[in-house]
Amino acid sequence: MEDQRGSVRGKMAGEEQQPKRSATTTRTMMTRRREMETQLLEKVSDAISAINAAKHVDDVIVALHSVAVVLFPVDCQSISGLMSDRHKDQLTKANIPLAGERHEHWQVFYLGTPFPALARILLFDVASNWLPCFTLSAQKHVYDVFFVQGLTYEVVQSVVPCLSYKGGDGHDANAVKSNAERILELCLVQNAGVSKMAREFNFYHKGEDFPSPLDKPTWSRVAQLLASIPDKARLGAPKSLSSHSFFKQSVVQLLTAAVDNIENCDESTFSCKTDADGALHFCGDLFARISRRGSADLLASEIVARILRFVRTNLSGNEESVSKDVFMREKNSRFWSLLMELIKDSYAVERLTEVILHQLASEHVSNVEAYWILWILFNRSFAEQASIRFLFLEKFILWKVLPLCCLKWILQFSVLQCPPDVGKVTKSEKISTMLDAVQRLTLVWAKREFVQSAPIEQQSYITAGIGLILEAMSKEELDSTKDVMRSILEGVSCRLESPSDIIRKMASSIALVFSKVVDPSNPLYLDDNCRSENIDWEFGLVSSKKGTLSTSNNTDGDEGDSKKLRAPVTVKESNVIADDESGSMAKSRNMMQLRYKAVDPDEVIDPATLVDSPFSDEDHDDVASESFETSSDSSLEPYDLADDDSDLKRNFTQLVDVVAALRKSDDPDGVERALAVAEKLIRASPDELHYVASDLVRTLVQVRCSDTAVEGDEDSDEENRQRALVALLVTCPFESLDSINKLLYSPHLDLSQRILILDVMTDAAQELANTRTVNQKFQSGLLISSATETQPWFMPSDKGPPGAGPWKEISDTQTPLNWSHRYERELPSTVSNIKKGKTRRWSLRPPNSQKNEIEWTLNKFPLYAAAFMLPVMRGFDKKSHGVDLLGRDFIVLGKLIHMLGICMKCAALHPEASALAPHLLDMLNSREVCHHREAYVRRAVLFAASCILMALHPCHVASALLEGNQEFSRGLEWIRTWALHVAESDTDRDCYSMAMACLQLHAEMALQASRAVDSAGTASERKSIEILSSLPQRVIKIPGRSSLLL
Repeated sequence: MEDQRGSVRGKMAGEEQQPKRSATTTRTMMTRRREMETQLLEKVSDAISAINAAKHVDDVIVALHSVAVVLFPVDCQSISGLMSDRHKDQLTKANIPLAGERHEHWQVFYLGTPFPALARILLFDVASNWLPCFTLSAQKHVYDVFFVQGLTYEVVQSVVPCLSYKGGDGHDANAVKSNAERILELCLVQNAGVSKMAREFNFYHKGEDFPSPLDKPTWSRVAQLLASIPDKARLGAPKSLSSHSFFKQSVVQLLTAAVDNIENCDESTFSCKTDADGALHFCGDLFARISRRGSADLLASEIVARILRFVRTNLSGNEESVSKDVFMREKNSRFWSLLMELIKDSYAVERLTEVILHQLASEHVSNVEAYWILWILFNRSFAEQASIRFLFLEKFILWKVLPLCCLKWILQFSVLQCPPDVGKVTKSEKISTMLDAVQRLTLVWAKREFVQSAPIEQQSYITAGIGLILEAMSKEELDSTKDVMRSILEGVSCRLESPSDIIRKMASSIALVFSKVVDPSNPLYLDDNCRSENIDWEFGLVSSKKGTLSTSNNTDGDEGDSKKLRAPVTVKESNVIADDESGSMAKSRNMMQLRYKAVDPDEVIDPATLVDSPFSDEDHDDVASESFETSSDSSLEPYDLADDDSDLKRNFTQLVDVVAALRKSDDPDGVERALAVAEKLIRASPDELHYVASDLVRTLVQVRCSDTAVEGDEDSDEENRQRALVALLVTCPFESLDSINKLLYSPHLDLSQRILILDVMTDAAQELANTRTVNQKFQSGLLISSATETQPWFMPSDKGPPGAGPWKEISDTQTPLNWSHRYERELPSTVSNIKKGKTRRWSLRPPNSQKNEIEWTLNKFPLYAAAFMLPVMRGFDKKSHGVDLLGRDFIVLGKLIHMLGICMKCAALHPEASALAPHLLDMLNSREVCHHREAYVRRAVLFAASCILMALHPCHVASALLEGNQEFSRGLEWIRTWALHVAESDTDRDCYSMAMACLQLHAEMALQASRAVDSAGTASERKSIEILSSLPQRVIKIPGRSSLLL
């Protein structure tokens, strides 16, 4: 048998074949094979009859031995140990053919009909009734031998369908399935049956010597059965048949067999894919099915490991001098290119290529290595197949989002089509490919709908693609394009209007690269942060493999954009500042604290405490000497005799003067000084405030700080103006709101002034809601004295510590008329109250007065909530000259909705919130607002809806439901349904997260309201009220991911 298998392997390995036989010889051989097939069928039929009539397991073993001995060299002694003498005689009398005749029988048996006929009996009848009674030796030599030493692809076609057997015909389904799993593990895993199958396809696919040549349907059917084994295997199947383990073993065996057979392949195999051997066709079909079943990462890891080792071997020491000819001469390189070309499934190629790119990124390969790996894999298919060109030039650039390094490799291979170290493209056809790519990218990038609806990851990805291509272009190449310049200008302009810093940074980066192409000596810097030579094309975003994106907007925060002007020092910064101070600076600072510390006149200072002074006499002398030296040095400097007119500048003490100074645009110093004192004067609440509030609001809004401020001081003037406006709205709300609401929709204001108004209203609402007041608790006592008391009502109580003296009346000698009685008495001193260096102070205020005070917040905003909210909601949908909130001015609309949400939050749990919520809901559920094209507006709507849910008191919601307020219930139901719609279909990640938070708030509010209804209503009332429906179970898809949330 070994001689027989060796001869077959020799032919499979590519040994020299005999010359082509004549037609007469071929007909003679075919006649002989038909005769042999007839004899084998009779032999199999006799064995099947014996198995069906068997009464003992030895009868079955003898019947199978009669067939096995014709095909394989079987050792009779190894299986006849425990058998009876009659059965042993039958084994020894079996006719054993010669090795050459046995080989012919083996081919006819497996290539014809005898094996399928016997395999059915073996897999069903014998496995169900007799196989458990077989000895291990008998099972190996007369049962497993038909599968292990047979034609593997025929074995797979017979065994794999048994995994789906459901029972019937008197067979045990579990026994059939478990035996099939055992055979597959034995043949394919333990005996490397997959690589053996590849050699069989390589040997038999031409079919010169065989009646049924292997063709595409055969290896496609076998690949389908092989890929379905992990899915058909039971839960208790061997671990080697699991998806991960089985596919990995199959890939390793196939690649090892294919790579080992490369040297035996002739040039015709690589020159034309139709002449490729059957093993490569089988590999391509199986790899496609493995990729489709979700195991592309296993295949990619094996491919990357082998090809990366091959590329590094060829690039070692000569990365700059290597050329395409070096790799084209290598059979290994042409093998990988042909293998990828033979994977016909376009989805499998796309999935496998994407995983290969991620594998290369995880391996941290260099740009040169990555380029040559892509070139080896796809150079033929990219040139010949339109689907591969579409994959690299469209899907991987416009549709998908890959790591930045992968984008660079894709552009280098498919667009520039040259190694990274060569430089710019010189051939005209490659230049046209580059120009076509940049034109397609810029056309998509310039569309306003793309900026509004595309996820931020995709926008940054396409922006990086445009920038990388522009960096490789020259001015002449850019001038030869059709619409690239116009598209770039449109894309930059529409992104500069975006409220997102990242999107504006994209516009600045493209503008910078574009300006360097047009005029390298005069780069255009639209952003101070984009002045480095190397532009960060990731724009600070975190990859999806590492974490989430840090693209949160101020819309979903409580403070809003108005807090950008304030820059509090963090704890880390304060520690750094403290560590940087030197010892002398610390000493001088402590001396200043001692010098300006407030002195308590009633404090008695203990002389002993002076010893613990933070400075000794020596330190004080050192500081004094240092200050003396400094003063001596400064005395030698000349005086500045220039007249700065500081004594002629008068300070503003009246608000009327402030208004007049702000209106003098030709006096920038006066405007700056007026802005500096405006807030203090307003918060002093002078009598004239109510009369000048309207004029002051209009003047502060219309003043141009950028025109009057000194360069570099614009932010401080803007901050002073914003604080003054906030102070006006807080101290004089109604008069100020009347003017500021009219200005909001005035055609004479620009975008920045409208944003300023909304920021000021947001800050004012929060300040009114957080007004702090201190109230004091007094001990409750009787206002009328009891009639049973012995002492007069005007005398103090005798209660006191032990040893206290009686009360004595004291006459007041300072005034002739005594309108009150004054009493005093002596109190004994206690040891615990005597402290060294301290005095005892007595007063009518009890010592634990801190405990009798309560600090609580008096929310003043609900009184002015309607004045803040209703006027601005009146004209948001009107389009006039210079005002278009639903279209061009969407940033103002988002700011307006955010301000309204803050107002609802400031009026939380007050009756005013329930009264204003329906009006705000009417504004939010209008289609132009809730379905706005800009994600910025949709985030603001979700924020405002969440604020409404937090502001409504459950008792108010319950009372509205009990009263049958349909408008109220419809508004709350709309929040739920719309939030569900956003979570299911919105492409913006922030919108999804905010919608999920809104749904959670809605569920909590519905629960609290239902409890309030249950506690307040009767049973009949509870049945008549329809409580807000609970959250149904739906499938919600997370944008940018493949997971589902139930």
